[in-house]
Order: sequence, then structure tokens, then C-alpha cells
Amino acid sequence: MDLPSGRVLVTGALGQIGTELVEALRQKHGYDAVIATDIRKAEGCQILDVMDKNEVKKLVIGEQVTEIYHLAALLSATGEKNPKLCWDINVTGLENVIAAAKENKARIFSPSSIAVFGPDCPKIAPQKTPLNPTTVYGKTKVVGEQLAVNSGIDMRGLRYPGLISYKAPAGGGTTDYAVEIFHSALENGHYECFVREDTKLPMMYMDDAIRATIELMSFPVEKLSESRGGYNISGCSFTAGELVRSIQRHLPDFTCTFKPDIRQKYADSWPEEIEDTTAVNEWGWNPKFNLDRIVDEMIANLGK
Repeated sequence: MDLPSGRVLVTGALGQIGTELVEALRQKHGYDAVIATDIRKAEGCQILDVMDKNEVKKLVIGEQVTEIYHLAALLSATGEKNPKLCWDINVTGLENVIAAAKENKARIFSPSSIAVFGPDCPKIAPQKTPLNPTTVYGKTKVVGEQLAVNSGIDMRGLRYPGLISYKAPAGGGTTDYAVEIFHSALENGHYECFVREDTKLPMMYMDDAIRATIELMSFPVEKLSESRGGYNISGCSFTAGELVRSIQRHLPDFTCTFKPDIRQKYADSWPEEIEDTTAVNEWGWNPKFNLDRIVDEMIANLGK
């Protein structure tokens, strides 16, 4: 079950997750076994628009793709500015990929998000709870989870928390402050944060997110429950203020002011922590990075 029988396709390969996932998949399966695609052209990446159903199908069948990591999406902050485009890309794009996967008996990884939770969710989000998100982005992810379970194919997802990475810029999400803050701290010693100091959200270092993705996809589908549409996975939770203080261990003169904008409203509708015993029990999930270790890694790598 560990290796795909055909080739591996990654959509949205130039995004924050895709950049590092493609690297990890090529290390695992070999460079030529992994087809990286995006709507932008880049070295080692070909153009594919997931809204073009025929092109998706042509690529999946023509290249004998048996495993798809479908990352092409609009994120929360960007998606709220253009709700129709967010719905089209995140839902119709996914339906196009599912249709192509069915033709070739491919399996799919389609990420979910903590944005599926709404204000009625407990502050520590359980695996099973009503999903009533306030954002269009969150609603598209709820639909994605339902499609995963009802599509009739092997399809899985993770409810990613806010993701922190030094290799690729953040992609227009509400948790982008947790990446932007490091660049500002190192470049000019100050950051103006768009959420309140006491805003506590679930976060994860990208290394943990990539490992979780590959571990989930390596697990036999018959051992997974219906939670496979979107497993809760916990990294660590911290407030924006705690993040500032952890950075100040390295940069004692770093200052941060807090000026909440519309993204505060999205953050307030999400849980503070994630309860992930289902992922732990079903496929052995175990995070490795806490707040201070994330900060140490980010400062060391961006400092280079």
C-alpha cells in the first residue's frame, strides 16, 4: 500500500503546502513519478487548470495517475473577497478531479481545514461536531469532506490547522500572521499583527503537516473510518502574544503591535485547540513540533 502503482499528480503544487509536499513525494517515489501542476508555470511544474474538466481527465488518464494530491484552492481571506470564485475552484475543481480519478481508479488526498468549524464548535474542537462555518471557504471544505466520504473512491483529507513554513510564502489565509511575523521580525524588527494579542488558534509546522499527509495516504483504507474525509490533527495552539514572546527569545528588541482587521472575525469563529484522538488511534498521528521548536526552526532557516 506504501507505493502508488502509477504516477502521482499534485495540483496547486506552487502553493504553501504544495511546494514542500512535491519535494517530499519526489524523495519518496522518484522525481519522474510525481507530476507537479499549477495555474502558474515554474521549473519542474506544468500548467493545469482544475476548472478545465477535460484537461484534468486527459492528464490523469494519459499519464496513468493513480494517486492525486489535490491542493488547488482559494484560502479563507482571499476566498471571502471573491465568494463565487472560491466556490467554483474549491468545489467544482474538486468535482472535476474526482471525476478524473474515477475514470482511472485513482485515490485522492483533498485537504480540509479548521475553517470547517463555526462559532457553535467547542473551544477544543472534537472530531465529530456540527460543522457550521461562517466563511465560504469553510463551507467549501465541509462539502469537500462530504464528497470524500460519498464519492465511492478512496479519498482522504486532514483538517489542517494554520501552517507555518519558511520555504514558501503564506497563501492568503487567516493564519498568515504566524508566517509574516517572522519575515518582519528579521527584516525590520517590528510587525503589525491583524489579530488580537489574545487570539489563540491551532497551528502546525509544515514538516508535521507533510508527514501527516504522507502517513495518512500510506495507511490501508479499510482501517480508516468515515473521519477520513477530514481528520482532526493537532500540532500546537498558542496566542499571537505567546508567539511574539517566543520570537523575543531570539530577537529581544522585536516589537509587535496589534491592529485587528476582518480576519479577526474569521479567527474568532474557529476553535482554540484541536482534539485528535481519532487520528492518533486510527493511523498513529503524533506531532513533533511545539511553539518554541517552531520558532527556533523558522528563525534559523529564514536567518540563512
